[in-house]
Parts: sequence; C-alpha cells; structure tokens
Amino acid sequence: MIDKVIPYGRQCITDEDVQAVVETLRSDYLTQGPKITEFEYAFARYVGAKYAVAVNNATAGLHLAVSSLAVKPGDKVIVTPMTFAASANCVRYCGGEVVFCDIDKDTYLMDVVKLRQLLVENPKGTFKGIIPVDFAGYPQNLEELKEIADEYGLWILEDACHAPGGYFVDRSGERQYCGNGRFANAGVFSFHPVKHIATGEGGMVTTNDEELYKKLCLYRTHGITKDPTSLHENHGGWYYEMQQLGFNYRMTDFQAALGISQLSRADAGLARRQEIANRYDEAFQDIQGIKIPYRAGNVYHAFHLYVIQVEDRLGLYNYLRANKILAQVHYVPVHLQPYYRELGNKSGDCPVAEEYYKHCLSLPMYPTLTDEEQQYVIDSVLAFMQ
Repeated sequence: MIDKVIPYGRQCITDEDVQAVVETLRSDYLTQGPKITEFEYAFARYVGAKYAVAVNNATAGLHLAVSSLAVKPGDKVIVTPMTFAASANCVRYCGGEVVFCDIDKDTYLMDVVKLRQLLVENPKGTFKGIIPVDFAGYPQNLEELKEIADEYGLWILEDACHAPGGYFVDRSGERQYCGNGRFANAGVFSFHPVKHIATGEGGMVTTNDEELYKKLCLYRTHGITKDPTSLHENHGGWYYEMQQLGFNYRMTDFQAALGISQLSRADAGLARRQEIANRYDEAFQDIQGIKIPYRAGNVYHAFHLYVIQVEDRLGLYNYLRANKILAQVHYVPVHLQPYYRELGNKSGDCPVAEEYYKHCLSLPMYPTLTDEEQQYVIDSVLAFMQ
C-alpha cells in the first residue's frame, strides 16, 4: 500500500535548479535579463528552430502567435476540439471564429481526412489557418498537413505544449521535431509544472520566419521597440517607439534560469517517460476492456500524458482516487464548453472526440514516478478491471 498521494503529473525541482534561480535572483536582473536570451537560444537549438521567443505562459504564446499571424475579426481558423481551451481561445481573443475539426480515433490528433473534407466543402479562402495540437505528446504529421495548408493558402500554428522532444520521421527519413518550424509557421510550448520543462508559469514560441520572429518580439513587449534600425526617428539613446498595440507577455529572468537548468535534463526525462509508458503498455496490452495509446512506427511519442480508455471511466476514476491515485481526464471537448455552445457548437459535431471523452483517463506519468508507485497504479487499475 502506498501512503502518499500519486498525482497524474508532477514537477521535478533539483538542487541545481534551486541554485540556478538563487544565482539569478542575486544578479542585476529579475525581468528581461541575459537568462532570457540564453534560454531562447538553448530551446531553439533543442527543437531545431531558428528563433525562439520566451513568454509568461503558453496561452500568451498562442495569443502572441495568432496576433503576429494577423488574425482579425471574422477570420476562421480550424482547431481540434481535443485540447485545452487556450488552443481555441487565442483565436477568439483576436475576434476570429473557431471551426472545430474532429480527431482521429487512434492518435487523438486532428483527423487529416476530415480536415480535407471540411476544406473541400467550403470555398477557398474561407479559412485562414490551422491549429493542430500534439495531444498527449503524440506529434502531428505536419509534412502531410502542410501539403493541405499550402493547397488552400493556410498558415499552421503548432500547439506543441505536450511534446517537446517528440518527433515524426518524414518521407525522406529525417526526424522532424515538434516546434522545429520546418512545416509550421510557428510552434508554442508550455512550461507549466506538469509539463516536461517547468518554470512555474512560462512558455515559448518558436519559428523559422524572421519577419514573424520580429513581430513576436515586438508584440511581446507592448509593441515597443528601441531597435535603431526600426525607429521612425531617433532622439537619443533613451528613445523608444510604440509601433503596434502589443502586450506585456514577458518571462522573468529567474524563470528562464530555471528553464535552462530543466532543459539540461530534458532528454533524461523523455527517456524515463518512455520507460513508464512501455511498462504500462506491457501491463495493459492484453487486458480486455483497456485501450492503450497508439504509436505508429515513424513517431516518437513525448508522453506528456499516458491515456487509456475504459468503459466505466467514472468508476475507475473514483476507485483510483479512493486509493490515492489522482488520475485525470484530458479533456472535456472544447466545442462542448458552454462558451462555445453559445457560439453554435453542439453535441454530435465531433463524434470521435465526444466518444473518446466518455472513456479517457490519464494515468500518472512523470519522470520521478517510482517503479513501486507505478506498480501500485497498475495493480489498482487491474483490480478494478477484474
């Protein structure tokens, strides 16, 4: 019997992390200092992108990205319903309209067949962009998605919050890491405590587009710049200009210091997540009534979440919580939230996502989950299923 509570996700803060933060707190900078730039460069290298812009959270990153992609009132953007609300809300912040495209029954990602059907059924120019989500850490095949996007003149904003370090193998045999900007205009990551890299709150926007990068940097800081090459006039070294209506979406320097330290252990964390996932797979793959996560051969799943499906989800959820296992449900389909229902969405619009929601449960998945704790989770699930 395990005495302590086992959550579905948990941060890991080491002595090295604490020391990195303390050193920065004792430095000359707390807000925008040198650690921000260092973190941006390190993270861009990690995912294989040219540019990275650190922000105060991933929701801000999504808003920053759609603003920089010039979403305006009335623009229609296609979003998956199986995600956290922020993936859709960012479009609404700009006055755009969200159109939901159902998910694939195996990967739980945006269904490319249904996406193409949606595009065929509407005149070209109806939609402006697509926001796919690397749900649970499973990478969307953006090579395939970009062919469709190019055909219809759409931009792609990859919500990679669940998937730093995840990748798919493209047709030429090359690994395409989530957020590398090869096929998407931009990618967004989260550094919330339950994610792979934790900074408390925090996020990152990545891109290979220099012009988009400049817009992201401008909008992040009130639309203000001091860059001499961008100023309309220059009164001296103090002079700055507000050139756009921007936001205050800056990360602090001590958060960046924590992010740099966490990033140094990212590969080890991914490897441990794979071990945990493989152990779950082995335990549940032959159990009638449990559907385990699907993994294609050309995909490296980052496993932010380990999601199973069972018939009596509520029963298992309550049973695990009674035994101090805080399994979680990800997510209530966004189109069924009251706000989006009021905009005309309804039950039956995305039947695969709705059916998935009835049965899904995320089991504990984080690098510091011990073998003993995981075995307790496995035994508890099997005891309920008997």
